[in-house]
Amino acid sequence: MKINICENSFNSYEEIDAYEKKLNAKGKFGATASFIGSMRNFNEDKKIESMFLEHYPDMTESFLNQIANDAQKRFNLIDILILHRVGQIEISEHIALVAVWSEHRKEAFESCRFIMEELKSRAPFWKKEKTTTGTHWVKNNTPGT
Repeated sequence: MKINICENSFNSYEEIDAYEKKLNAKGKFGATASFIGSMRNFNEDKKIESMFLEHYPDMTESFLNQIANDAQKRFNLIDILILHRVGQIEISEHIALVAVWSEHRKEAFESCRFIMEELKSRAPFWKKEKTTTGTHWVKNNTPGT
């Protein structure tokens, strides 16, 4: 399992490929599911120019580990990769990556969604958006519908 909170941008596709090559699980997994969250240029009818994502390192890392451990217990997973950006984030940059490996697709799909929904709804991150009219703190995350 790998969980990384980072300030630098990353290429999610390269991260998945590199991590999978290091897995000591050849022949053990039949499914990989992933989710990539990217910075978009709108939110709640506002034009967004960029975002600053704040966190408390120890608290956030502990929470992400708890999410991964909960997913591991709830689903039959072989491995989990979670990367999450903090700091200044520009339009189109990847913010979050969740990738899971399992024997079967059902566990892969369901666990990937579970982890991402937990990240969006409960993880201790605070978003400050820069719009064309100024900056503001985001009060609520977008629902995962």
